[in-house]
Amino acid sequence: MSGIEPVLLKTDMLFFVLLAAVAAYVWYARRHEHLRAPWRQVARQPLGMAAAVVLAAYLAIALLDSLHFRVTAAGHGGGAYSRDLTSVFDVLAGPLRSGVERTYSAPFAAEAYAKEIVELADGSNSRAFPRLEHGGAHLRDPASERGPDIAARLIGGILLGLGLAALQMALVVGLCARRARAPWQATALSMLRGESQVPWRAILGTLAILSLLFGCVVELAPYYHVFGTDQVGNDVLYQALKSIRTGLLIGTLTTLVMLPFALVLGLVAGYFGGWVDDVIQYLYTTLSSIPGVLLVAAAALMLEVYMARHADAYASLAARADLRLLALCMILGVTAWTGLCRYLRGEALKLRAVDFIEAARAFGVSNGKILARHILPNIMHIVMISIVLDFSGLVLAEAVLTYIDIGVDPSMESWGNMINGARLELAREPVVWWSLGAAFVLMFALVLAANIFADAVRDAFDPRLRDLE
Repeated sequence: MSGIEPVLLKTDMLFFVLLAAVAAYVWYARRHEHLRAPWRQVARQPLGMAAAVVLAAYLAIALLDSLHFRVTAAGHGGGAYSRDLTSVFDVLAGPLRSGVERTYSAPFAAEAYAKEIVELADGSNSRAFPRLEHGGAHLRDPASERGPDIAARLIGGILLGLGLAALQMALVVGLCARRARAPWQATALSMLRGESQVPWRAILGTLAILSLLFGCVVELAPYYHVFGTDQVGNDVLYQALKSIRTGLLIGTLTTLVMLPFALVLGLVAGYFGGWVDDVIQYLYTTLSSIPGVLLVAAAALMLEVYMARHADAYASLAARADLRLLALCMILGVTAWTGLCRYLRGEALKLRAVDFIEAARAFGVSNGKILARHILPNIMHIVMISIVLDFSGLVLAEAVLTYIDIGVDPSMESWGNMINGARLELAREPVVWWSLGAAFVLMFALVLAANIFADAVRDAFDPRLRDLE
């Protein structure tokens, strides 16, 4: 009988802490009108909400890939668990994970990408393209059956996607009708005509597109390698989807590291001024003058030495990769707080001279309470705008740093590792382009959605652009 042991990596723990903090913020903002009003304005922007749906889909995949566990088979006995980590996403993507070929294969191919010496039916040998073990293995004659088979499965995937989209639409309409205590048909017509304050057409349209893509992948992936395979035969679509967790962790955990530095030092420098301001300015000016790539490279080398000296504590490949990912987030956070700190210092410098702050001082309110109750709430719009604007830059930074071999561990799935591996693949003949293409498509969709959502948040939270009711 097999057993399951839940495993919580360091990055998983911080990721769940961050999600809990976001949930606490949402609960708090729902009860305060000055926080709820800007988010209501974000919720009225069709492009912003469409981007939010895409980001939610990425977040769902990252969350499923952060639920790790180990399994053991009955043959192991004694409660001995395997060292290999599995996630809930790995279980759901079982056909993608297990469909390993010998080497490269093109998208939707049924035969290998390079000729090999194969044995024919009559016992003779010949150089030909051998059949893949998993991709198109159900076809008797790939030359004549592959096109119609892919078309039939695409139609099945589209029908499945349309069914999912209809189910989601019915669920949303039902909830809205129940909340408004209105007839179901009238609510549906109002949403389709765009008469509601929430842009349901954009939300449901984006959900429908994602459902169609999901349906097509579900129908095709068990039978074909949609994005081909890499040098060792791993499915490229599986690698690209697994890389979503790495990209999101880099963007979110780095924010979690840099925010305390930027908030505390920026507020203290702007509010107290004098020698405190001079010291903090000297600190972030010096740090900004050092190229961030050099700091990351130095930290990566120090980490390698540390792990080599404590090899027993990091015997697992997953533990080493996780520690390196966490170290990368920390060093990026330590080097990325200076820009936000400058903005917050300037805003605190301006706020400390306004009338209500002067009045609080005159009534003997302590500096700590003035910072926490009067200045901090008035600079949160800058923090919110900076967080969403910096996210896409951090996702791209991971790809750049991994490309020059100072990013995440080579054994970890990431878009940077896929792009780095594509360097040699692009130089071979014939060219292997699908690893680079898959990483580019998924990274482009995430960065584009993050930028569109950041624009919506900036328009809503910036006092100069905000249009409150």
